[in-house]
Amino acid sequence: MIQIAILGLGTVGTGVAKVVAENASQIERKLGESLQLKTVLVRHFKDGPYRQLMTDDFSRIEEDDAVRVVVETIGGVEAAYEYTKRALNAGKHVVTANKQLVAEKGCELLALAKKRGVNYLFEASVGGGIPVLHPLTQCMAANRIDEIYGILNGTSNYILTRMVRSGAFFTDALREAQTRGYAEADPTADVDGIDAGRKICILADLAFGRQVDPAEVPMEGIRHLSLRDVRIAQRAGYRIKLLGRAVRLPGSGRTAYVAPHLIPEEHPLANVEDVFNAVVVRGNATGEVMFYGRGAGEMPTASACVADVMECLQASPRREEIGWEPDVQGFEDPRALRSRYYFRIEGSLTDAASAFGQVEVLSEDGETAFLTETLSGREAEERAGSLQVLSRMRVLG
Repeated sequence: MIQIAILGLGTVGTGVAKVVAENASQIERKLGESLQLKTVLVRHFKDGPYRQLMTDDFSRIEEDDAVRVVVETIGGVEAAYEYTKRALNAGKHVVTANKQLVAEKGCELLALAKKRGVNYLFEASVGGGIPVLHPLTQCMAANRIDEIYGILNGTSNYILTRMVRSGAFFTDALREAQTRGYAEADPTADVDGIDAGRKICILADLAFGRQVDPAEVPMEGIRHLSLRDVRIAQRAGYRIKLLGRAVRLPGSGRTAYVAPHLIPEEHPLANVEDVFNAVVVRGNATGEVMFYGRGAGEMPTASACVADVMECLQASPRREEIGWEPDVQGFEDPRALRSRYYFRIEGSLTDAASAFGQVEVLSEDGETAFLTETLSGREAEERAGSLQVLSRMRVLG
C-alpha cells in the first residue's frame, strides 16, 4: 500500500481525496498496489469524512517514512514554500496545483528535488485538468518551442462570454460569476491578469528553459474593458479574449505578457467560451497544437494532481526533463513584438489617419474605432501619444 498526505483541504485538496477514493480500483491497476490517503494537514479541525486523518503539525508528515508523496494544495507562497522544501528535503515527492509558488520559486524547488532524487510535479498549476505541461516537455520534446499563447483563466473567459452573449456590463458579469462560484469574493488575481500571468510564466519557463520572473511580465486584465469595445469587435468579426502569451525572440531572447486581444472569429480560440481554457503551442516541427478543456474546478484540477502522484510513483527515479535554468537574462519588453492594434479614440477618422496613416475603420459614432497596420508596441504608443485614447488592444494573427 502506498500512502500520501495532502496539505490543505480546500477545493482542490478535497477533490484529490475524492479522486483517490472514488477511482481506487483504477489507480491500483495502474500502480500495482493501492493508494491511500494517510494524513491531511489543516489549520482548523472540522467534522467530516477526513476528520480522523487531520493534523495541524507538519512534522507528523515530514517524519513519517510511510508517506511517499505530499500533495500541496494550500496556495500562496509562504507556508506552501516552507512545507514543500521540508518535504523534498525529507525525500518525499511533492505534487502541487499552486501556480504562484511554481512561478516564483519553481526553479529553486526543482533544483532541490533533483538534489534529493525526488520529483516536484505541477501539471495542475496550468490549465487545471488540461494536460499541457506533460505534452510540452515530452510529446513535443523534439521541437523548438517558438510561442505559447492561450486563454488561461476561466473566470475572465466566463465574464467575456457573458458580455458577448447577453450584452452584460463587466460588473454584472463579474457578479454573476461570483454567484456561480467561478469567481472569488476578491477577484483581483483573475480579472487583473495575475492568475494568467503566473501560468504563462510557468509555460515560458518550460518551453524556453530559462526562468521568467513574474515581476518582469506585464499583466493587464479585463477590469476596464468596455462593453462598447466588445460590441464593435463582434460586429467586425472579432472576439475579445484575455490571452497569456510567451514568445521566443532571436538569439536567446524571450518575452511574455498578458492582455486582452481581438481574435478573428474563425480562429479556434474565438470559440472557447465560459470557464473553458485553451493553450496553443507552436513548435518548429509540429506547427500549432491546441489543448482545450476545463481549466479549473475541484475534480478536473484534482485529476491532474492525482495523475502527477501516480507519475511520481511510476517514474524511475525522477522526471529529468522537468526544469529550467535560473538565469533571468534575455527577457525583453513585449512592446518589441509587432502586430496590428485596435484603438478607440475620442476623435475623428482624420485624427486617426494623421497619427497612423492608413487604418481600417470599425466604427464612427462620436468616437472612432479602427485597426492599424502592423507595427511594434513601442511605435503604437508613440503614434497614439497625440490622441485621446479610450481603449487599445493587440490583434492576434
